[in-house]
Amino acid sequence: MSWLWTCDEMVSTMGGRPLGTPPEGISGIAIDSRSIGPDEAFFAIKGDRVDGHDFASIAVANGASVIVVSEAKLPAMGRLTIPMIVVEDVLVALGKLATASRERSKAQIIAVTGSVGKTTTKEMLRHVLSPSGKVHAAVASFNNHWGVPLTLARMPEDTDYGIFEIGMNHPGEIRPLVRMVRPHTAIITTIAAAHMGHFASIEEIAAAKAEIFEGVEPGGAVILNRDNKQFAFLEERAQAAGIARIYTFGQHAKADFRLADFDGDGQSSTIWATLNGETLEVHIGAPGRHIAENAMAALGACALVGADLPKAIEALDELRPVKGRGEQHRLGIGEGMLTLIDESYNANPASVRAAIALLAASEPKISGRRIAVLGDMLEMGEFAAKVHEDLAGPILAAGIEHVWLAGAEMVALRDALPESVHVEYRPTTEELRDFVVRSVLPGDVVMVKSSLGIGFGKIVSALIDNYPAVSDTERQF
Repeated sequence: MSWLWTCDEMVSTMGGRPLGTPPEGISGIAIDSRSIGPDEAFFAIKGDRVDGHDFASIAVANGASVIVVSEAKLPAMGRLTIPMIVVEDVLVALGKLATASRERSKAQIIAVTGSVGKTTTKEMLRHVLSPSGKVHAAVASFNNHWGVPLTLARMPEDTDYGIFEIGMNHPGEIRPLVRMVRPHTAIITTIAAAHMGHFASIEEIAAAKAEIFEGVEPGGAVILNRDNKQFAFLEERAQAAGIARIYTFGQHAKADFRLADFDGDGQSSTIWATLNGETLEVHIGAPGRHIAENAMAALGACALVGADLPKAIEALDELRPVKGRGEQHRLGIGEGMLTLIDESYNANPASVRAAIALLAASEPKISGRRIAVLGDMLEMGEFAAKVHEDLAGPILAAGIEHVWLAGAEMVALRDALPESVHVEYRPTTEELRDFVVRSVLPGDVVMVKSSLGIGFGKIVSALIDNYPAVSDTERQF
Protein backbone atom coordinates (compact mmCIF):
# COMPACT_ATOMS: atom_id res chain seq x y z
CA MET A 1 0.00 0.00 0.00
CA SER A 2 1.15 3.53 -0.76
CA TRP A 3 1.03 5.51 2.48
CA LEU A 4 0.51 9.25 2.85
CA TRP A 5 3.23 9.05 5.52
CA THR A 6 5.07 6.16 7.10
CA CYS A 7 5.07 6.34 10.89
CA ASP A 8 8.89 6.42 10.86
CA GLU A 9 8.69 9.55 8.69
CA MET A 10 6.21 11.12 11.09
CA VAL A 11 8.32 10.39 14.16
CA SER A 12 11.52 11.77 12.64
CA THR A 13 9.88 14.80 11.02
CA MET A 14 7.90 15.86 14.07
CA GLY A 15 10.62 15.05 16.60
CA GLY A 16 8.23 12.77 18.45
CA ARG A 17 8.64 9.53 20.28
CA PRO A 18 6.54 6.44 19.61
CA LEU A 19 4.60 4.59 22.29
CA GLY A 20 3.44 1.08 21.51
CA THR A 21 3.98 -0.41 18.09
CA PRO A 22 2.91 2.12 15.45
CA PRO A 23 1.48 0.86 12.15
CA GLU A 24 3.68 0.93 9.08
CA GLY A 25 2.01 4.07 7.82
CA ILE A 26 -1.15 6.17 7.60
CA SER A 27 -3.53 6.89 4.73
CA GLY A 28 -4.81 10.18 6.07
CA ILE A 29 -4.87 12.77 8.86
CA ALA A 30 -7.83 14.00 10.90
CA ILE A 31 -8.28 16.50 13.71
CA ASP A 32 -12.01 15.79 14.12
CA SER A 33 -12.69 12.54 15.97
CA ARG A 34 -16.02 12.19 14.16
CA SER A 35 -14.50 12.12 10.69
CA ILE A 36 -11.58 9.76 11.25
CA GLY A 37 -11.17 6.88 8.80
CA PRO A 38 -9.39 3.51 8.87
CA ASP A 39 -5.59 3.70 8.81
CA GLU A 40 -5.68 7.40 9.64
CA ALA A 41 -3.81 9.38 12.29
CA PHE A 42 -5.68 11.54 14.77
CA PHE A 43 -3.89 14.74 15.78
CA ALA A 44 -5.21 15.88 19.17
CA ILE A 45 -5.00 19.62 18.59
CA LYS A 46 -5.95 21.98 21.41
CA GLY A 47 -8.12 24.71 19.92
CA ASP A 48 -9.71 27.85 21.31
CA ARG A 49 -12.88 26.04 22.37
CA VAL A 50 -12.10 22.32 22.56
CA ASP A 51 -9.09 20.12 23.20
CA GLY A 52 -8.64 17.18 20.84
CA HIS A 53 -7.17 15.11 23.67
CA ASP A 54 -10.64 14.98 25.22
CA PHE A 55 -11.91 13.17 22.12
CA ALA A 56 -9.04 10.73 21.61
CA SER A 57 -11.10 7.74 22.76
CA ILE A 58 -13.80 8.59 20.21
CA ALA A 59 -11.16 8.80 17.47
CA VAL A 60 -9.91 5.35 18.48
CA ALA A 61 -13.46 3.95 18.46
CA ASN A 62 -13.96 5.40 14.99
CA GLY A 63 -10.92 3.66 13.54
CA ALA A 64 -7.80 5.74 14.14
CA SER A 65 -4.65 3.60 13.84
CA VAL A 66 -2.36 6.01 15.69
CA ILE A 67 -2.87 9.21 17.65
CA VAL A 68 -0.53 12.18 18.05
CA VAL A 69 -0.67 13.65 21.55
CA SER A 70 1.24 16.19 23.61
CA GLU A 71 3.63 15.17 26.37
CA ALA A 72 1.70 17.20 28.93
CA LYS A 73 -1.54 15.36 28.16
CA LEU A 74 -0.02 11.88 28.14
CA PRO A 75 -1.14 10.98 31.70
CA ALA A 76 -4.77 11.54 30.65
CA MET A 77 -4.31 9.01 27.84
CA GLY A 78 -3.42 6.22 30.26
CA ARG A 79 -6.37 3.96 29.50
CA LEU A 80 -5.83 3.99 25.75
CA THR A 81 -3.77 1.13 24.34
CA ILE A 82 -3.60 2.46 20.76
CA PRO A 83 -0.12 3.34 19.39
CA MET A 84 0.80 6.97 19.97
CA ILE A 85 3.35 9.50 18.81
CA VAL A 86 4.15 11.87 21.66
CA VAL A 87 5.26 15.45 20.88
CA GLU A 88 5.68 18.68 22.81
CA ASP A 89 2.92 20.54 20.94
CA VAL A 90 0.55 18.82 18.51
CA LEU A 91 -0.13 21.88 16.34
CA VAL A 92 3.59 22.62 16.06
CA ALA A 93 4.17 18.98 15.10
CA LEU A 94 1.49 19.23 12.42
CA GLY A 95 3.27 22.31 11.10
CA LYS A 96 6.56 20.39 10.88
CA LEU A 97 4.82 17.65 8.90
CA ALA A 98 3.27 20.30 6.63
CA THR A 99 6.69 21.82 5.97
CA ALA A 100 8.10 18.39 5.11
CA SER A 101 5.18 17.79 2.77
CA ARG A 102 5.95 21.00 0.90
CA GLU A 103 9.65 20.16 0.70
CA ARG A 104 9.06 16.73 -0.83
CA SER A 105 6.40 17.91 -3.31
CA LYS A 106 7.00 18.54 -6.99
CA ALA A 107 3.52 19.98 -7.46
CA GLN A 108 2.70 23.40 -8.83
CA ILE A 109 1.37 25.27 -5.78
CA ILE A 110 -1.31 27.97 -5.97
CA ALA A 111 -2.35 30.10 -2.99
CA VAL A 112 -5.53 32.18 -2.90
CA THR A 113 -6.46 35.03 -0.57
CA GLY A 114 -8.80 38.00 -0.76
CA SER A 115 -11.67 39.63 1.10
CA VAL A 116 -14.30 37.84 -0.98
CA GLY A 117 -14.26 34.75 -3.19
CA LYS A 118 -11.39 32.73 -1.69
CA THR A 119 -13.24 29.45 -1.27
CA THR A 120 -15.16 29.78 -4.53
CA THR A 121 -11.94 30.46 -6.44
CA LYS A 122 -10.18 27.58 -4.67
CA GLU A 123 -12.99 25.22 -5.65
CA MET A 124 -12.99 26.59 -9.19
CA LEU A 125 -9.25 25.90 -9.46
CA ARG A 126 -9.80 22.37 -8.17
CA HIS A 127 -12.42 21.88 -10.88
CA VAL A 128 -10.58 23.36 -13.86
CA LEU A 129 -7.19 21.81 -13.02
CA SER A 130 -8.54 18.28 -12.55
CA PRO A 131 -8.46 17.43 -16.28
CA SER A 132 -4.72 18.23 -16.28
CA GLY A 133 -3.49 16.16 -13.35
CA LYS A 134 -3.90 15.11 -9.73
CA VAL A 135 -5.24 18.02 -7.69
CA HIS A 136 -5.07 18.47 -3.92
CA ALA A 137 -7.04 21.24 -2.22
CA ALA A 138 -8.51 22.00 1.19
CA VAL A 139 -11.92 20.75 2.14
CA ALA A 140 -14.35 23.48 3.24
CA SER A 141 -12.62 26.75 4.25
CA PHE A 142 -9.54 25.35 5.94
CA ASN A 143 -7.64 28.63 5.64
CA ASN A 144 -6.37 29.45 9.13
CA HIS A 145 -3.48 28.56 11.47
CA TRP A 146 -4.56 24.92 11.70
CA GLY A 147 -6.43 24.50 8.40
CA VAL A 148 -3.48 25.41 6.19
CA PRO A 149 -0.91 23.07 7.81
CA LEU A 150 -3.52 20.30 7.96
CA THR A 151 -4.21 20.66 4.23
CA LEU A 152 -0.50 20.75 3.46
CA ALA A 153 0.29 17.70 5.62
CA ARG A 154 -2.54 15.83 3.85
CA MET A 155 -1.08 16.50 0.37
CA PRO A 156 -0.01 13.25 -1.34
CA GLU A 157 3.55 13.18 -2.63
CA ASP A 158 2.40 12.56 -6.23
CA THR A 159 0.16 15.65 -6.37
CA ASP A 160 0.44 17.67 -9.60
CA TYR A 161 -1.41 20.80 -8.44
CA GLY A 162 -1.80 21.94 -4.83
CA ILE A 163 -4.34 24.67 -4.08
CA PHE A 164 -4.37 26.49 -0.75
CA GLU A 165 -6.77 29.08 0.59
CA ILE A 166 -5.22 31.49 3.09
CA GLY A 167 -7.43 33.71 5.21
CA MET A 168 -6.99 36.25 7.97
CA ASN A 169 -8.90 38.64 10.19
CA HIS A 170 -5.88 40.30 11.82
CA PRO A 171 -2.57 41.63 10.48
CA GLY A 172 0.30 39.14 10.51
CA GLU A 173 -1.80 35.99 10.09
CA ILE A 174 -1.06 35.33 6.40
CA ARG A 175 2.73 35.68 6.69
CA PRO A 176 3.59 32.42 8.53
CA LEU A 177 1.06 30.42 6.51
CA VAL A 178 2.26 31.52 3.08
CA ARG A 179 5.88 30.89 4.09
CA MET A 180 4.81 27.34 4.84
CA VAL A 181 2.85 26.94 1.56
CA ARG A 182 5.47 28.66 -0.67
CA PRO A 183 3.23 29.06 -3.73
CA HIS A 184 4.47 29.29 -7.29
CA THR A 185 1.39 31.41 -8.07
CA ALA A 186 -0.53 33.62 -5.63
CA ILE A 187 -3.97 35.12 -6.29
CA ILE A 188 -5.62 38.02 -4.48
CA THR A 189 -9.28 37.95 -5.53
CA THR A 190 -10.20 41.42 -4.28
CA ILE A 191 -9.86 43.82 -1.36
CA ALA A 192 -13.10 44.83 0.35
CA ALA A 193 -14.52 45.84 3.73
CA ALA A 194 -14.28 42.54 5.59
CA HIS A 195 -13.20 42.23 9.26
CA MET A 196 -13.37 46.01 9.53
CA GLY A 197 -13.65 45.70 13.30
CA HIS A 198 -9.97 44.68 13.31
CA PHE A 199 -8.70 47.29 10.82
CA ALA A 200 -8.82 51.06 10.61
CA SER A 201 -9.15 51.23 6.82
CA ILE A 202 -9.35 49.33 3.55
CA GLU A 203 -5.66 50.16 3.06
CA GLU A 204 -4.80 48.22 6.22
CA ILE A 205 -6.73 45.23 4.88
CA ALA A 206 -4.80 45.47 1.60
CA ALA A 207 -1.51 45.56 3.51
CA ALA A 208 -2.46 42.42 5.43
CA LYS A 209 -3.43 40.60 2.23
CA ALA A 210 -0.15 41.70 0.64
CA GLU A 211 1.67 39.49 3.15
CA ILE A 212 0.99 36.66 0.68
CA PHE A 213 3.75 38.05 -1.56
CA GLU A 214 6.37 37.22 1.07
CA GLY A 215 6.02 33.48 0.53
CA VAL A 216 5.95 33.32 -3.27
CA GLU A 217 8.71 31.10 -4.62
CA PRO A 218 11.60 32.78 -6.48
CA GLY A 219 10.54 33.27 -10.08
CA GLY A 220 6.90 32.82 -9.08
CA ALA A 221 3.92 34.91 -10.16
CA VAL A 222 1.01 36.82 -8.65
CA ILE A 223 -2.41 37.50 -10.13
CA LEU A 224 -4.13 40.71 -9.00
CA ASN A 225 -7.59 42.18 -9.58
CA ARG A 226 -7.02 45.04 -12.05
CA ASP A 227 -10.49 46.50 -11.30
CA ASN A 228 -9.92 46.88 -7.56
CA LYS A 229 -9.10 50.30 -6.13
CA GLN A 230 -6.18 48.80 -4.21
CA PHE A 231 -4.52 47.42 -7.35
CA ALA A 232 -1.74 50.04 -7.52
CA PHE A 233 -0.90 49.53 -3.84
CA LEU A 234 -0.79 45.73 -4.25
CA GLU A 235 1.29 45.97 -7.40
CA GLU A 236 3.79 48.16 -5.55
CA ARG A 237 3.93 45.71 -2.63
CA ALA A 238 4.47 42.78 -4.99
CA GLN A 239 7.35 44.59 -6.68
CA ALA A 240 8.85 45.45 -3.31
CA ALA A 241 8.74 41.74 -2.44
CA GLY A 242 10.87 41.04 -5.51
CA ILE A 243 8.13 39.56 -7.66
CA ALA A 244 8.71 40.36 -11.33
CA ARG A 245 5.87 38.31 -12.82
CA ILE A 246 2.76 40.32 -11.97
CA TYR A 247 -0.41 39.48 -13.91
CA THR A 248 -3.89 40.93 -13.70
CA PHE A 249 -7.49 39.88 -14.25
CA GLY A 250 -10.80 41.71 -14.52
CA GLN A 251 -12.76 43.90 -16.91
CA HIS A 252 -10.07 46.57 -17.17
CA ALA A 253 -8.81 47.07 -20.72
CA LYS A 254 -5.23 46.41 -19.56
CA ALA A 255 -6.01 43.18 -17.67
CA ASP A 256 -3.91 40.22 -18.81
CA PHE A 257 -6.82 37.83 -18.26
CA ARG A 258 -9.75 39.99 -19.30
CA LEU A 259 -13.47 39.56 -18.85
CA ALA A 260 -14.39 41.22 -22.13
CA ASP A 261 -18.15 40.70 -21.80
CA PHE A 262 -20.67 38.97 -19.57
CA ASP A 263 -24.17 37.60 -20.04
CA GLY A 264 -25.88 35.65 -17.30
CA ASP A 265 -29.09 34.73 -15.54
CA GLY A 266 -29.87 33.08 -12.22
CA GLN A 267 -28.62 29.68 -13.39
CA SER A 268 -25.42 30.09 -15.40
CA SER A 269 -23.26 32.55 -17.30
CA THR A 270 -21.66 33.09 -20.67
CA ILE A 271 -18.53 35.19 -20.77
CA TRP A 272 -16.15 36.36 -23.44
CA ALA A 273 -12.66 35.86 -22.06
CA THR A 274 -9.55 37.41 -23.56
CA LEU A 275 -6.56 35.16 -22.87
CA ASN A 276 -3.18 35.42 -24.57
CA GLY A 277 -4.63 37.96 -27.00
CA GLU A 278 -7.50 35.70 -28.11
CA THR A 279 -11.14 36.23 -27.13
CA LEU A 280 -13.06 33.03 -26.42
CA GLU A 281 -16.70 32.35 -25.57
CA VAL A 282 -16.83 30.47 -22.26
CA HIS A 283 -19.84 28.88 -20.57
CA ILE A 284 -19.91 28.73 -16.76
CA GLY A 285 -22.34 26.42 -15.01
CA ALA A 286 -22.69 28.78 -12.02
CA PRO A 287 -24.38 32.21 -12.04
CA GLY A 288 -23.07 35.63 -11.07
CA ARG A 289 -20.70 38.26 -12.42
CA HIS A 290 -18.51 37.78 -9.34
CA ILE A 291 -18.10 34.12 -10.30
CA ALA A 292 -17.19 35.13 -13.85
CA GLU A 293 -14.58 37.59 -12.59
CA ASN A 294 -12.92 34.97 -10.40
CA ALA A 295 -13.06 32.52 -13.30
CA MET A 296 -10.66 34.81 -15.13
CA ALA A 297 -8.20 34.55 -12.23
CA ALA A 298 -8.57 30.76 -12.25
CA LEU A 299 -8.02 30.51 -15.99
CA GLY A 300 -5.03 32.80 -15.68
CA ALA A 301 -3.55 30.55 -13.01
CA CYS A 302 -4.11 27.53 -15.27
CA ALA A 303 -2.13 29.23 -18.00
CA LEU A 304 0.72 30.14 -15.62
CA VAL A 305 1.12 26.65 -14.15
CA GLY A 306 1.11 24.97 -17.56
CA ALA A 307 -2.28 23.25 -17.33
CA ASP A 308 -4.40 22.36 -20.37
CA LEU A 309 -6.32 25.62 -20.91
CA PRO A 310 -8.90 24.29 -23.43
CA LYS A 311 -9.81 21.50 -21.00
CA ALA A 312 -10.03 24.02 -18.15
CA ILE A 313 -12.41 26.18 -20.18
CA GLU A 314 -14.51 23.13 -21.02
CA ALA A 315 -14.65 22.15 -17.34
CA LEU A 316 -16.18 25.52 -16.38
CA ASP A 317 -19.41 24.46 -18.06
CA GLU A 318 -19.79 21.78 -15.36
CA LEU A 319 -18.97 24.11 -12.46
CA ARG A 320 -21.60 24.34 -9.72
CA PRO A 321 -21.89 26.77 -6.78
CA VAL A 322 -20.33 25.79 -3.46
CA LYS A 323 -22.62 24.97 -0.52
CA GLY A 324 -23.46 28.15 1.36
CA ARG A 325 -22.00 30.27 -1.45
CA GLY A 326 -24.71 30.42 -4.08
CA GLU A 327 -25.85 26.79 -4.10
CA GLN A 328 -29.41 26.64 -5.44
CA HIS A 329 -32.29 24.37 -4.49
CA ARG A 330 -35.63 23.81 -6.23
CA LEU A 331 -38.23 23.10 -3.56
CA GLY A 332 -41.82 21.96 -4.05
CA ILE A 333 -44.47 24.13 -2.39
CA GLY A 334 -48.16 23.57 -2.95
CA GLU A 335 -48.65 22.87 -6.63
CA GLY A 336 -45.60 24.88 -7.58
CA MET A 337 -42.00 25.41 -6.51
CA LEU A 338 -39.68 28.00 -5.06
CA THR A 339 -35.99 28.64 -5.71
CA LEU A 340 -33.69 28.85 -2.70
CA ILE A 341 -30.28 30.48 -3.12
CA ASP A 342 -28.06 29.49 -0.20
CA GLU A 343 -25.54 32.27 0.55
CA SER A 344 -25.57 31.56 4.27
CA TYR A 345 -21.87 30.78 4.80
CA ASN A 346 -20.55 34.30 5.20
CA ALA A 347 -21.21 37.95 4.50
CA ASN A 348 -19.45 41.28 4.14
CA PRO A 349 -20.53 44.37 2.18
CA ALA A 350 -18.98 43.19 -1.10
CA SER A 351 -20.35 39.65 -0.94
CA VAL A 352 -23.84 40.84 0.04
CA ARG A 353 -23.87 43.16 -2.97
CA ALA A 354 -22.86 40.25 -5.20
CA ALA A 355 -25.64 38.11 -3.72
CA ILE A 356 -28.19 40.88 -4.28
CA ALA A 357 -27.08 41.10 -7.92
CA LEU A 358 -27.47 37.32 -8.23
CA LEU A 359 -31.01 37.55 -6.80
CA ALA A 360 -31.83 40.36 -9.23
CA ALA A 361 -30.70 38.16 -12.15
CA SER A 362 -32.92 35.29 -11.00
CA GLU A 363 -36.33 35.10 -12.63
CA PRO A 364 -39.24 34.19 -10.33
CA LYS A 365 -41.92 31.87 -11.63
CA ILE A 366 -45.42 33.21 -12.35
CA SER A 367 -46.54 35.59 -9.55
CA GLY A 368 -43.38 34.85 -7.56
CA ARG A 369 -41.33 37.36 -5.61
CA ARG A 370 -37.62 38.06 -5.24
CA ILE A 371 -36.96 37.92 -1.50
CA ALA A 372 -33.68 38.89 0.19
CA VAL A 373 -33.35 37.22 3.61
CA LEU A 374 -30.46 39.03 5.25
CA GLY A 375 -28.66 38.74 8.59
CA ASP A 376 -25.89 40.68 10.28
CA MET A 377 -22.46 41.11 8.76
CA LEU A 378 -20.08 40.46 11.66
CA GLU A 379 -16.67 41.96 12.50
CA MET A 380 -17.58 45.41 11.17
CA GLY A 381 -16.70 47.18 14.44
CA GLU A 382 -17.43 50.90 14.52
CA PHE A 383 -18.43 50.77 10.85
CA ALA A 384 -21.30 48.33 11.48
CA ALA A 385 -24.25 50.72 11.36
CA LYS A 386 -22.98 52.48 8.23
CA VAL A 387 -22.22 49.35 6.18
CA HIS A 388 -25.60 47.80 7.00
CA GLU A 389 -27.45 51.00 6.19
CA ASP A 390 -25.57 51.29 2.90
CA LEU A 391 -27.08 48.02 1.65
CA ALA A 392 -30.30 49.93 0.96
CA GLY A 393 -28.74 51.41 -2.19
CA PRO A 394 -27.97 48.14 -4.00
CA ILE A 395 -31.30 46.63 -2.88
CA LEU A 396 -33.23 49.52 -4.41
CA ALA A 397 -31.05 49.57 -7.54
CA ALA A 398 -31.71 45.85 -8.03
CA GLY A 399 -35.47 46.32 -7.69
CA ILE A 400 -35.77 43.93 -4.73
CA GLU A 401 -39.17 44.63 -3.15
CA HIS A 402 -39.20 42.06 -0.35
CA VAL A 403 -36.51 42.15 2.35
CA TRP A 404 -36.69 39.94 5.45
CA LEU A 405 -34.16 40.71 8.18
CA ALA A 406 -32.81 39.46 11.51
CA GLY A 407 -30.03 40.54 13.84
CA ALA A 408 -29.17 43.58 15.91
CA GLU A 409 -27.14 45.27 13.15
CA MET A 410 -29.85 44.82 10.52
CA VAL A 411 -31.97 47.40 12.35
CA ALA A 412 -29.91 50.00 10.47
CA LEU A 413 -30.94 48.55 7.10
CA ARG A 414 -34.55 48.18 8.21
CA ASP A 415 -34.69 51.86 9.06
CA ALA A 416 -32.94 52.91 5.83
CA LEU A 417 -35.34 51.17 3.44
CA PRO A 418 -38.32 53.18 2.14
CA GLU A 419 -41.96 52.15 2.49
CA SER A 420 -41.95 50.93 -1.12
CA VAL A 421 -39.98 47.90 0.07
CA HIS A 422 -41.89 45.24 2.02
CA VAL A 423 -39.66 44.78 5.07
CA GLU A 424 -40.08 42.13 7.75
CA TYR A 425 -37.74 42.28 10.75
CA ARG A 426 -37.29 39.77 13.56
CA PRO A 427 -34.70 40.14 16.35
CA THR A 428 -33.44 36.55 16.19
CA THR A 429 -32.56 33.99 13.55
CA GLU A 430 -35.04 31.52 15.05
CA GLU A 431 -37.95 33.97 14.85
CA LEU A 432 -37.10 34.84 11.25
CA ARG A 433 -36.68 31.16 10.36
CA ASP A 434 -40.23 30.42 11.50
CA PHE A 435 -41.57 33.42 9.60
CA VAL A 436 -39.75 32.48 6.40
CA VAL A 437 -41.01 28.88 6.46
CA ARG A 438 -44.60 30.12 6.93
CA SER A 439 -44.45 32.95 4.42
CA VAL A 440 -42.79 31.66 1.23
CA LEU A 441 -45.09 31.10 -1.74
CA PRO A 442 -44.99 29.18 -5.04
CA GLY A 443 -42.83 30.97 -7.60
CA ASP A 444 -40.65 32.82 -5.08
CA VAL A 445 -36.88 33.17 -5.37
CA VAL A 446 -35.44 33.35 -1.85
CA MET A 447 -31.82 34.36 -1.25
CA VAL A 448 -30.45 33.75 2.27
CA LYS A 449 -27.30 35.66 3.26
CA SER A 450 -25.55 36.36 6.55
CA SER A 451 -22.30 35.93 8.40
CA LEU A 452 -21.78 32.36 9.55
CA GLY A 453 -22.04 33.26 13.24
CA ILE A 454 -25.62 34.51 12.79
CA GLY A 455 -26.70 30.97 11.96
CA PHE A 456 -28.79 31.55 8.84
CA GLY A 457 -27.95 28.01 7.79
CA LYS A 458 -30.88 27.15 10.10
CA ILE A 459 -33.20 29.03 7.73
CA VAL A 460 -31.82 27.15 4.74
CA SER A 461 -32.17 23.81 6.54
CA ALA A 462 -35.72 24.59 7.65
CA LEU A 463 -36.82 25.37 4.10
CA ILE A 464 -35.19 22.21 2.75
CA ASP A 465 -36.73 20.15 5.56
CA ASN A 466 -40.23 21.56 5.07
CA TYR A 467 -40.41 21.56 1.28
CA PRO A 468 -39.33 18.61 -0.93
CA ALA A 469 -36.65 18.95 -3.58
CA VAL A 470 -38.01 18.92 -7.13
CA SER A 471 -36.60 19.30 -10.63
CA ASP A 472 -37.41 22.24 -12.90
CA THR A 473 -39.37 19.92 -15.18
CA GLU A 474 -41.60 18.58 -12.40
CA ARG A 475 -43.30 21.88 -11.63
CA GLN A 476 -43.35 25.02 -13.70
CA PHE A 477 -44.59 27.64 -11.24
